[in-house]
Amino acid sequence: MKDARNIMRIMLMILLGVFVFFVVLPLALKVVGITLGIIISLAVLLIKVAVTLAIGYLILVGIRALLR
Repeated sequence: MKDARNIMRIMLMILLGVFVFFVVLPLALKVVGITLGIIISLAVLLIKVAVTLAIGYLILVGIRALLR
């Protein structure tokens, strides 16, 4: 009876591992993908803001040079 209980316990651990592999792992990867997507979109937004500020600065410097 003790051997049957141990075998059952091992089979349940394997079943739990399969469940985690097929259900929880894809959900975790989706969360990581969403997080990476947010980080990349924030980086692109930061680059756009930097380019806009640089263009504005160049326009201001050009106007200042023309007025001198």
